[in-house]
This record gives sequence, C-alpha cells and structure tokens, in this order.
Amino acid sequence: MKCLILAAGYATRLYPLTENFPKPLLKVGDKTILDWLIDDIRSSGIVDEFAVVTNHRFAPIFREWAPMGVTIVDDGTSTNETRLGAVKDIQFAIDSLALDDDLLVIAGDNVLDFSLVKFIDYARAKGTSCIMRYFEPDEARLHKCGIVETDADDRVLSMEEKPAQPRSHWCCPPFYYYTKADARLVARGIEAGCGTDAPGSYIAWLCTQTNVHAMEMPGSRYDIGNLESYRTVCDTYKGITR
Repeated sequence: MKCLILAAGYATRLYPLTENFPKPLLKVGDKTILDWLIDDIRSSGIVDEFAVVTNHRFAPIFREWAPMGVTIVDDGTSTNETRLGAVKDIQFAIDSLALDDDLLVIAGDNVLDFSLVKFIDYARAKGTSCIMRYFEPDEARLHKCGIVETDADDRVLSMEEKPAQPRSHWCCPPFYYYTKADARLVARGIEAGCGTDAPGSYIAWLCTQTNVHAMEMPGSRYDIGNLESYRTVCDTYKGITR
C-alpha cells in the first residue's frame, strides 16, 4: 500500500509565515505537521512507500526535509493561480511514480488527535474505497466542506463539495483510501468532468460508479487555516491520544 500526501498549496491565509515556506512543514510541538502524520501511518506496518506531491517553489524545501522512504514529486507549478488542483495532482503523482496499488491519500496540513491506522484498518475490512465523516452542527460551515450522505451500513449515497444546499450535517475531511482498482479510475473521473480543485471531488464522482464507505471520524482534526488557528494548535496540541 502507498501513501500520497497532498502538499502543493500555497497557504496564502498564513502569510507571511508561509510566503516562502510550506505549511505542512510548520512545527507543532517538537515535530512538523508531516512528521506527525507519517510517523503515525508508518506504525501500521502496511504502507511501504510515501510520496509528497508539491509545487515547484517548495519542492527544494521538501527534498531537504524528506526522510528515508519519502519521495518528493514536483508538479511544476509556481503560483497559487496556476496550481493544478488536488485531483490533478493525485493523477500527476500516480503517473510520475507509476503507482499501482491501494492508495491512502491525505492532505498534508492537518493535525489529528487520533491514529489514521484506525481508518486504514476500517477500509481494509470493508474492501472498498473509503472516506471519513464527522458531524458538523454549524450550518455556515457546511457550505465550505464536502458533504456526504450515507446509509445505515456507512455506504456513501452522495457527496458534494461546498454545496449551496447541504443534504446532511456529515462533513468529509481530506483523508481517503482508494482501492487499487479505484486508484486506476482517477484519470477517467477527470475526463468525465469531476471537479479537480478539492480532493473530495473525485470521491463525489467515484461513489456514483462503485461502492464507497464512510467511517465516522474517531477523534478531532485541527485545521490550520490562519495564524490564529496555528498559534492555538501549537499551544494546545497533545499528540495522538486515541
């Protein structure tokens, strides 16, 4: 199984902190955000290869950081305006590295208080591509997220990114498990017209083609969106506790 980490954004809301430095390599406590994620996933013993897809501007910084077993993929873009978008970055990395395996795809700028190994175990038990979901009571926030509907068995009935009229209060964080067969369909999804900016757009298309399941998120996700939220996480984060 491979792990693909999305890190090609420019984090403009964190300027000047990230004007010349990638958000996923900011430190929280004694580790970078990426090190928190990778160290946890490595503990599963299942993932045998990591790849970080980033932009041309930040690629040298990622290469200087990269530990053994982590490959850096430069998508060739240099500005926020010319970025490929998450789904096209996924396909770019698949093509560049000839990835042909089950694939854990995660955003590289999130801090979690729970282990992603639980999600990997869930997906392997289901035998399908999988996402996570969490209940969001705030109506205003629903318009900024991927919204998912599920049945009693966790099967995804529909998913929509940033809907004008949300169909549920279940939001999808940027953590995805693609089976090998479904990872091969990313290019087809792009050709079919699925959105390419948000990573969940591929899942929105995929769930119309095959079964996808959604695990309820077993803990909290700390989204670092601006300087204030970064300072709060640095002050309060206690590591993976569940």
